[in-house]
Formats: sequence, structure tokens, C-alpha cells
Amino acid sequence: MDNEIERAFVYATALGLYELYINGNKAGNRILAPEWTDYTKRVQYQTYDVTDMLKTGENVIGVILADGWYIGTFGQWGDDALRGKNYGSLDRKFLLRMDIITDEGKLISVLSDETWKGFSDGPIRSADMFLGEIVDARKAVPGWDQPGFTESGWTAVEVYPDPGIDLVAQMNEPIRIIENLKPVSVTEPDPGVFIFNIGQNMVGWCRLLTDEPEGTIITLRHGEMLDEEGRLYHENLRRAKQEDIFITSGKGSDTFEPRFTYHGFQYVEVTGLTRKPDTDMLTGIAFSSDAEPSGSFECSNTELNRLWKNILWTQRDNQHSIPTDCPQRDERMGWMGDALVFSQTAIFNMNMAAFYTKWCRDIRDAQSDDGRFADFAPHPNWDKPHLNAPGWADAGLVVPWRVYQNYGDINILRDQYTAAKRFIDYVHNENPDLIWIEGTGNNYGDWLNGDRIKSEDYPEKGAEMPKDAFATAYFAYSTGILAQMAKLLGNEPDHRIYSALADSIRNVFITEFVTEEGIVAGDNQAAYAIALDFGLLPDTLRSRAVRNMLRALEDYDGRISTGFHSTILLMKELTDWGYTTVAYDLLESHRFPSWLYSIDQGATTIWERWDAYVKGRGFQDIGMNSFNHYSFGSVAEWMYRTILGINPDKQIPGFKKFIMKPEPGGSLTWAAGEYNSIHGKILSEWKIENDQFIFTVSVPVNTSAVIHIPSDFPESITEGDMEAANSPGVKLLEISENEGIFEVQSGTYHFKSEIQFQQNNEM
Repeated sequence: MDNEIERAFVYATALGLYELYINGNKAGNRILAPEWTDYTKRVQYQTYDVTDMLKTGENVIGVILADGWYIGTFGQWGDDALRGKNYGSLDRKFLLRMDIITDEGKLISVLSDETWKGFSDGPIRSADMFLGEIVDARKAVPGWDQPGFTESGWTAVEVYPDPGIDLVAQMNEPIRIIENLKPVSVTEPDPGVFIFNIGQNMVGWCRLLTDEPEGTIITLRHGEMLDEEGRLYHENLRRAKQEDIFITSGKGSDTFEPRFTYHGFQYVEVTGLTRKPDTDMLTGIAFSSDAEPSGSFECSNTELNRLWKNILWTQRDNQHSIPTDCPQRDERMGWMGDALVFSQTAIFNMNMAAFYTKWCRDIRDAQSDDGRFADFAPHPNWDKPHLNAPGWADAGLVVPWRVYQNYGDINILRDQYTAAKRFIDYVHNENPDLIWIEGTGNNYGDWLNGDRIKSEDYPEKGAEMPKDAFATAYFAYSTGILAQMAKLLGNEPDHRIYSALADSIRNVFITEFVTEEGIVAGDNQAAYAIALDFGLLPDTLRSRAVRNMLRALEDYDGRISTGFHSTILLMKELTDWGYTTVAYDLLESHRFPSWLYSIDQGATTIWERWDAYVKGRGFQDIGMNSFNHYSFGSVAEWMYRTILGINPDKQIPGFKKFIMKPEPGGSLTWAAGEYNSIHGKILSEWKIENDQFIFTVSVPVNTSAVIHIPSDFPESITEGDMEAANSPGVKLLEISENEGIFEVQSGTYHFKSEIQFQQNNEM
């Protein structure tokens, strides 16, 4: 450059993965760019402000390319998922434009073209998302990305024709490092085999510091658990090796840190060292899509605090450009059913507006020509498609609807509407009698419910809702959402059509799957929770169905038997019908199966299966066993809604108006937390002290809230130092037998009421 630089921007993307360097320094702090999309339809580009990285004179742009999701091995579906099969290519491709504005106002553009040079014999010998990365430090090329380097032996690059896919700016937060974790211990179960315990099931890679002699081969294998002998447990990984290999340079201290892979792990097995290491040798580098935290939770039960942290970690660990099901084995797909049930918890925990908006576009890209939504998105270019499973495909409506409810963003409904309508029309056309049995794809049902549990200590009774009833329930539910979308978008004809269709499906569901005694097909916890929550039962049978749901709990010895979809619905329905004490019993139970059972086994994330590990019986179903899977972590939605009391108003999106209804119970004597809504921070703090319920709530500016205060004497509820009904900004709405209901405007309020609190110490 001969002129002074006023501003300089780089726009870059790749088919594969890339890291961009300017004059020897990495541009930005993002990882695994350009992230995962359907590369046959669109690819994201990233923008970098590189003004301060350029200088007068010679400047050098350097790029490292890797396989990533575009080329690499992933998925458990045989040859379809081998390297190069996902999108039909073995060629990494890169595209760049740099725009420089000089101090004289001149625009200079630099493009990636045939004048660039390439070199393939560097230190990174291979890099695969599932298999791992191999680095030979002896082959490092010092200064390759800096001015003055002589590129002897480098050859002209190949220029590819325009692939004809959309280039779109990245809208979701980049994947970034979120935390560095030091091991809590290191053991040696076999001579020369060292196991580092990070202390937290995490996702990322390891940074290794070593001064071993030249040519030493150090192997790092990653896993979530140890077996009974203290060795690394990796059978559940299937084809994902999760293995990094580092060959030392022998030039003093070496630092090994991968660039183009990631692993799910708590334990790292290191072999090849010539001497025993200490914990300072290794650091766990955790990274995730960097969505801003929006929620917090803590209470008097430290085990529930651990549970909430486990849920949050599981969300982070499965948030890398898309919401994945698991981060460790040969899968890591954007499974739609998992995201559907967890989406509200995810939104409470983090600002998911941009992340889900991007993923909803992936959902549309994965939709088949006839209207079927895929089981996961993105959906690679495989010969054996996974399409239209009930409860999975429905995420194509439920997730954008959740975004609208929480953020008030009608644009996502507008963008999704045509795809959602095509999906409902497909299911209707295939099932004119309105019982969804045709076009169900793999039809997973209420996944991993009590029917799948194998334990001598668990009742052997059917726990699964029949799949035709499950599918039809979702058909009605999603059709109802589509009708509401149409109304909001001003499409009154479609609103009438799909409202009538939803009512018709509901009537068929009642006729086919519900008896006059309120028994729902399957007669189990899941069936009642789904039918009640989806509004599928007539008013005359709802209370009977609730009694049957309670009986189903008794049939399982007071233990949970629900699967991915029905677990959070069971907890919500128990509370909605006045059985919050029962829900607390389930939440605080240590008996198998339960959330705290897994914590008793040392879990730091949420298990995929209730019976992932059973005391005395070891690991279950190693072919499908993840210890980092957020679906059952959807219970955090209940913790926000019931313990903290934070609830959206279904009629007014975006928390412009909301409901605060804390319900103390179980062993809890206090709870505190917040949700940073799109309109501002909502604070909830309560404690029970000397038979008083003391509740502090903050309502953001330009919003209002309806507050429910539990009390044995509702007429005596106070706010501040006066009777609540007379307090400024407080309006009494209703007094009932056990609560007072008030409407408040923005501000911070301090309510007190008298309450006889029966602490439950039975867990």
C-alpha cells in the first residue's frame, strides 16, 4: 500500500472451514467459520474490520482451509456419511473480497483469484470434525503468512466456477471460546496412560504444552466418562474417534491446539509422554455459538443449582451454529424434536433470536419439494433422507412460534409461513381421515420414555403413548399454530381453513384415542400430559384425565416415565392443575430415574437417557448413549415458570406484558433469578421467613405484569409498607382463597404475605 488506509474490510467464506490471517495475525476471534448451512443452497460469509491490521507497504493475506461439515466424516448412517459424501465434494473452496478505502477516498478491492498461491505440506496433516486433528510441528512453515516470505514451491491455486448458491451474511453469533478449564486431577490407570479430568463435560478441544524431544507422538483421546477401572469410556462414540495427535518439534516448548475439529468430553487420555505430567500441562478450551446469556437461577437447594448449571452447560455444548442433539458421538445433527422441546428453556437461558432465526432458515432449506420437514437440519445430500417424523418435523412450526412469543418478531412467522403451510398440507393430503399414520418417516414417538428403560428397579409397564395418537396430537397442535400464524399475518381465509382443520383433527383425536372415562390411548403419564397441554380434550373430560395422569404416576411408584416430548408437559400440567407438590417431588427426587439421580452419579451435563448409567449395571445401550443431550433439560422451563414464576402472556408477545406466579414448594426456602427479556430485565426473588412469603419483583420500563402472590390471608398482602391494593403502581385484580392477584406497571416491588409453609424434606 502506498496510500494511508482510512478503512478496510474483508468479506470471506468457504466451502469447508477457514481461518484468515493478515500479516501474520488471525483476523477476528471466531472458530469453525463459515459454520454449517446446506451448502447446496447457501453459505454464510463473515465480515472483518482489518483496518488496524494493514500497513503501508507490503501486506500479506493468508488462509488455512479444512474439511469441516462440507467434506468431513459425520453421521452414523454408513457410507452415506463418509468423507466427501455429505455435499458431493472433496475440494475445499475459499472466497474473499477485501475493500480498502484510502485517505483520498479511493476504493481498492482485492479478490481471491488465479494470482493467489497455495501450499499443502504444512503442519496440519489432517483435520476432521469427528475423527480429530493430526499436527506435525516439525513441518511448521515460519512466516508463511507475513511480508517478506518467499513462497518457493508454492503453486497457483485452482479457480472454481460459481457453484450457484446464495451468499448470505452471517446473522447468528459466531462460535467463540467461552471458557478455559484447568483439569482437577490426573491419574495413571495403566503405565504411560494418563487421564486428565477437566471436571466438567465440555465441548471444544485441548491446549497442550510440552517440551518432549523431537518426533515424540502424543495422542489425546477424549471421552465423557470413565469405566469401572478408571479407564476412558469411549464405546458410545461409535465412529467418532475424537482423537488428536501431536508430533513434537523438539525446539523447546511446543504448544498444541487444534483448529478444525471439536470434541465432547470431560476426560482426556494422553499417551506418548516420556514423563508423568501435572495438571498445568493441559487446558480444556470450551467454545460455543456466543449467544448472550439472558437468564439465571439459584435457590436454597444446591442440587437444583447444579441441575440448572448442568442444563446451561448442555445447551452451550450443543450450540455450534445449529442446535445439535449431542456433541461427542458420530451424530451431532440438528435434530428437530430435541430442539422443539428445549426451545423455551434455551430462550430463557440465552438470547436465541438470531441463532434460531438462522436455524429456521436451515429448516426451510432442508424441506423436501413435497413439503416434508426433515428430522434434522441442515440435512446433508444423502440417498436415505430422514423426513417428516411426528414431533420432529413439527419444529418447523413450533420453534419460529416460540421466537415470536418471546421476541415479538413477526418477521420469522412471515418467513416460515409458506414452508409451514406446505408441511401441514402434505400431512393432511396423506391422511384425509386426519389420523396421522401415513408419511410419518421414522416415527420416533415420545423418544426414550419409560418403555426404553432397562432396570430391575423400575416398573415394567408400558410408558409410551401409541405412535398414531402421538402423531395425531402433533398434527392438531401444529395446525393450530399455523392458524394463529395466518391470523397474525392478516391471512383471514387461511386462518378460517386451518382453525377448522385443527378443530376437526381434535375431534377425531377424541373419537379415536379418548374414552368416556377420560382415558387417553396408552393410559400413561405421557399420553395425559400431551393431550392436556395440547388442548385436545373436551372440558368435561379434562379433570378426569388429570386424575388418570396422577394414577399413572402412582403406577410407576411415584416416578417419572415420560420421554423427550412429554416430560416438560407433565411438569407443567401438574402445576396448572394444582399439583405443584407432586412436580416438586419429581424434581427433587434422587430415585432412579430422576434428574438428581444423574447428578448423584457425577453428571455435569444432562444425559440423553434416564438410564444412561445405572448403579450396579453400568452403561446402558452403548449404541445410543450420550451424556450431553439437552432434551430432558427442558425441565428448566418449569423452574423458570414455577419456581421463579416468570411466564409470558400468550396474548401479548415479547414480554410487553407478562405473568409472575412463583409457587414455592419442595425443600425450597428461597429462590432468585432473572430473565433479560427483549424489553428489559425481569427480576424474581422470594424467600419464606417466619411464616411470611417475601417477594421482590422488577418489571422493565414500558411493560406491565400480573403478579400472583400466594397467601393464606390474601387480604393482608402488603407492598412496601402499605396494603398492596393501595400501593402506587399496583392494581388489585382478584382475591381468591390462597392468593392475591395484582397488576403492576414498571418498577421494583416488595410484596409480603402470610403463608404456612410446609417444607418437604422427602426426596
